[in-house]
Amino acid sequence: MVPANSVIQLPQLKIYYEEFMKKISTILFSIIIAISFSKSLLADGHQIYGPYPITLKGYDGDKTNSVKYTGQMARQVLHDSLKKLVKTGDLDKMMAYYNGEDGLEIIAPKSKDGFPVMQTMVAEIGSGNLSGKMYKGAIPGWGGLTGPETIEHMMQKASEVEGGFDPNTGFDYTQLISKFAMGAVFYNQAVNNYLGKKMKDGEKPNSKPYKEGSYYTGKEHSWDEAFGYWGAPAHSLTLSAEENYNVAKMKDLSSADYNGDGVVDLYSEMLYAHAYYASSYDKGGKTNYLATVNQAFIDGREVIRDAGGHNLNFDERTAMLAARDTIRDNWQKVIAESVFKYAGSTYKDIVALEIIVEANGDTADAFRKYAKHWGELKGFALALQCGPENLGEAAVKMNRMMGFGPVLLNASQVVGVDSNGNFIKDQAQEWGEFKLHMLKIQKLMIDEFGVTAKANDQLSAMEDLASSLGSSDSAEND
Repeated sequence: MVPANSVIQLPQLKIYYEEFMKKISTILFSIIIAISFSKSLLADGHQIYGPYPITLKGYDGDKTNSVKYTGQMARQVLHDSLKKLVKTGDLDKMMAYYNGEDGLEIIAPKSKDGFPVMQTMVAEIGSGNLSGKMYKGAIPGWGGLTGPETIEHMMQKASEVEGGFDPNTGFDYTQLISKFAMGAVFYNQAVNNYLGKKMKDGEKPNSKPYKEGSYYTGKEHSWDEAFGYWGAPAHSLTLSAEENYNVAKMKDLSSADYNGDGVVDLYSEMLYAHAYYASSYDKGGKTNYLATVNQAFIDGREVIRDAGGHNLNFDERTAMLAARDTIRDNWQKVIAESVFKYAGSTYKDIVALEIIVEANGDTADAFRKYAKHWGELKGFALALQCGPENLGEAAVKMNRMMGFGPVLLNASQVVGVDSNGNFIKDQAQEWGEFKLHMLKIQKLMIDEFGVTAKANDQLSAMEDLASSLGSSDSAEND
C-alpha cells in the first residue's frame, strides 16, 4: 500500500506498478486455470457423455475410450430413412431399411444448405437393424398382433396406397410406422432390455467383457447402448432445449457441431426420436425432460466408470438403479406427453371438420390433417404400451377411446383386422362422443402419468361438451 500523504518518487512508482502487475497476472492465471478446469470437467463427462476410460481388467489393446453405441445410432438413421420411404410405397426398400441390409444410403438425416452431415452411408455409423429389436409382445391396440407383425402389416398396407395415406381407413402410415417403431424398438430396447434385464445383478457383469473380445465391460456397454436409443447428442447438456430442438430440425449448425470440424457427426452430434420430443416440450419452459434424462445417463455411467472394472457393490448399484429409474420414468412421460398433445390436436381437427361439414364445404384438407394427427396419437399410444410395466386398465381405456381407426366422415370406422390382414369396418361411434374421448385421453395422461407440459391442452372444453352430450360422467375415463 502507498503511505498516506506521501510523495511518490519515480523508483517507488515503478515498484508499485510491478507489484500491481504481478497481482493482475496472478488473477488472470487463476481465471485461466478455472476455465481450463471447467473444460476438463466437460470432457471428463460431467456434461458430455464420454469419453470414459477403459476399465476392463486384463485389456491390453490400444483403445482408450470405453464408450460405443454405433449400432443404436445406425438404427436411429434407419428409422429416419424408413419414415421417408413410407410415402414412396416401395415395400422392398422399406423392408431393406427395416432389416438393415448392407449398402444402404442414408435418406435422412441428409446434408442440406447450412447443415452438412458427415456420413452418407448407414455403415459409416454402424451396423444393425430394426427388425431384430422389435417389441415381441402382443399389441392390443392393433388387433393383438405381435410387435413385428404389427409394423410389417403397416408397411404392407402402406405399399398398397398412394403417398402412405389411405383415405378409406384414415390411416397415415408415415406417422403410424414412425411413432410405433420409436416405441417398439428404441423405448423397448432401452428400458426393457439394456436398462432392465441387463442391469440385473449377475447379468452382463462389470467385471467381464460385454462379449468375448470386447474392450468394454458388460455394464458399461449395456448402459451406453441405452443412451444411444434415447437419441441425444453427447454434448446435449451444453445446449438449451431450444438449441437441441433446432439441431433436430437441422437449423443450427453451430450448436450441433461440437468439435468444430464444420460437419455434423450423425453418431455423436445429432438429436433424434424421443430426445427430440423431449426438447420440443422443454422449450416451452414447463418441463426439463431432456436435461433430466441426459444427466441421469451421465450420473449412472460415472458410477459404472468409478467401479473400475469391478462388479458394483450395494451402494453403487443403488445409485446406478436410481439413475436408471429417473431415465425410465421421464422417458415414459415424454411419450405420454405426446399422446396428450395429439389427442388435443385431433380434438381441434374434429371441431374444424364439424364447421366445414355444417357449411357444406370441402373437407379434403381438414380430413387429411385430422388423419395425420390421429396417426401420431395412435402411434405414440401403441409405443407407450411397449415399456417395462403393464399399463392394465389405462391401456384398455386409451385403446378403446381412440379406436382401432379414426372415425370417418361416412360414420364408419376400422374396428379390427381379420386373419388375412384385411381391415374390418363397422358403424363408428358418434362424432360427439369421439370428440369427448379425445379430452378423456388427455385427462388420462394427467391422471396416470402426471404429464405437465400439456401441449394442445383442450380440457377446458370437457365440461361443456359432456353436458351437451348429456353425459353425467364427464370426469371419468370410461
